[in-house]
Amino acid sequence: MPSNSPEFKVSAPVQVRMSDLDPFAHVNNGNQCHYFDLGRSAYLEKVLQNQVDWTTIDLVLVHIELDFMHPVLFHDTLVCESKIVEIGNKSLTMIQQLRDTKTDTVKTRCKSVLAGFDRHTHSSIPVNEAYKSKIRDFEGI
Repeated sequence: MPSNSPEFKVSAPVQVRMSDLDPFAHVNNGNQCHYFDLGRSAYLEKVLQNQVDWTTIDLVLVHIELDFMHPVLFHDTLVCESKIVEIGNKSLTMIQQLRDTKTDTVKTRCKSVLAGFDRHTHSSIPVNEAYKSKIRDFEGI
């Protein structure tokens, strides 16, 4: 993942809950995936200008990688920042980060791939052209 911070146009606040903590009082790595899900939804809703229904949308998460740079703690004031950086025929590549707004520290970085998916046939499809157009306009890519 890139070491420099790209410009993120979408930022979603994240509330850390007591149930998110592990025995070391850090936010559990698995729970951080939920934070990135929240950011992914916020991004798509902003760009597509419509509420996302993950049970019907023709996109599915097919890959995710995380870099845990600093522990996320209960009193951190977090945002999940999201950006699509690549648009392919059948996939979109997104980068995200969890950043503490009090210290400006990036706690965790994420790179994920969303793919076009037909929920009726359970098969890969090209990413909807309307999505691509809106993302290109929004991101300037």
